[in-house]
Amino acid sequence: MDHRTTSHDRVLAQRNAEGWMFLIEAARDLRTTGAVAPSGRALARLLTDPVQEHGARPLNVLEAGAGTGSVTRTLVSRLSPGSRLDIVEANARFAARLRHLVRTHPRLAGEGERVRVHHAPVEQLDTGRPYDVIVSGLPFTNFTPAQVDTIMKRYMEMLHPGGVLTYFAYRGTRYARALTASRTEARRHRAVEEVLAGYRRRYATGCWTAWGNLPPADVWQLRRPTRASVPVAPAIPSAVVR
Repeated sequence: MDHRTTSHDRVLAQRNAEGWMFLIEAARDLRTTGAVAPSGRALARLLTDPVQEHGARPLNVLEAGAGTGSVTRTLVSRLSPGSRLDIVEANARFAARLRHLVRTHPRLAGEGERVRVHHAPVEQLDTGRPYDVIVSGLPFTNFTPAQVDTIMKRYMEMLHPGGVLTYFAYRGTRYARALTASRTEARRHRAVEEVLAGYRRRYATGCWTAWGNLPPADVWQLRRPTRASVPVAPAIPSAVVR
């Protein structure tokens, strides 16, 4: 038996299953699913880069809106020894799939207690732990401006001073919504963008584009200021990942 072929087939089958599950959940509730396909590897890599940048130091990490776990698998592979990961997911079916992923992931054999899945909205999560890194997969453009502001405030509260938040936004959604959405929806979308832009002005340290994702996505990195620093509007570097 060709073990490489067998492993490749398992990966393809897993990705196909995730794709179908996303389509089914999007049909049920696009507002909370927020996508019609799992995040690609380039996007997952950008979202989880801050975890790897800490080297071997144990971290407290939170992933919000993990979906079927496409980013979670990259995140787990990058966790340093002794790190702890909390995963929060509001969709019950996705949460069940994530628990299965945690139980069966080879890197977590015998130490699955380091990773916990919480079925709840992220605003209601209270683990009592501050986080070094938060990875957000939530579909902000599907929420109200007030909800987005509440979530972003909660993220900043949960971060250690100096901790990093990453989140992504699909490119071109503003123009697509302008063509297809009602005036009310277009106004809501613009208001959400204004809320996010305010947080970026205060906390952003970088923005990168995953062109190979479907659809392409921008990944923003925000940092909670240390107690001795004052939030400023930094220059935003830009990079491209294919």
